[in-house]
Amino acid sequence: MLPLRVDDAFISMAIDEALLKLNAESKSPNTIRFWRWLPSTVSIGCFQSVEREVDLEVAKRHGVDVVRRITGGGAVFHDHDGELTYSVVCKQGDVPDDIIESYRLICGGLVQGFERLGLRAEFKPVNDVLGNGKKISGSAQTRRWGSVLQHGTVLIAPDVRRMFELLKVSPEKISDKFIASVFERVTTIERELGRKPSFDKVREAMSDGFRKSLDVELVENKLTDKEVKLAQDLRPKYASEEWLRKR
Repeated sequence: MLPLRVDDAFISMAIDEALLKLNAESKSPNTIRFWRWLPSTVSIGCFQSVEREVDLEVAKRHGVDVVRRITGGGAVFHDHDGELTYSVVCKQGDVPDDIIESYRLICGGLVQGFERLGLRAEFKPVNDVLGNGKKISGSAQTRRWGSVLQHGTVLIAPDVRRMFELLKVSPEKISDKFIASVFERVTTIERELGRKPSFDKVREAMSDGFRKSLDVELVENKLTDKEVKLAQDLRPKYASEEWLRKR
């Protein structure tokens, strides 16, 4: 397990890919890590069009980065002050072949983590976790070179209104009524607990959850020199307009 990091979007995505590649080559162990985004970022799925999903002018005005992931799924707003992000990298043989069952296994760590924080949580296929019946975490996964990368959100206290300004939804949807309807389906740790726990406390709870759910011993280490070097080499790809606009 790696220490909690605060990184920009491009190195964050580069680290995930570096860990995936090196794990596939048996040069990195199975790894769990948590991080925060600085600045706040919109990430889009590997197969999405950035022009269709993100208001790039609004993102620029608010100093929000935009990055394309190597995983699928939809566009996600990652609030620096309101979200903790996790990733799990492991050999493909360490998770079920069935995609939903592999999500169930890994998201089981999040379920246990939310319960440690005092929330009733459950996995909802394909890739969500519900807290007190509402979505509180979403994940995405890719399988490449014989290894698996799954990463996703832990919603602590994100700015939902800012999210809908950044994502391309109709202006009439950015209304109090629409925001209220969103909160009938989506929630946050702060909303459910009535307080905002520290990032360290949330990370600790999630780490304990993964330890129990995956039945593993987590040993805290830093990125190796090889992992850092490959991540640095990959960062320009994620920061490039070519990668961002590849679809």
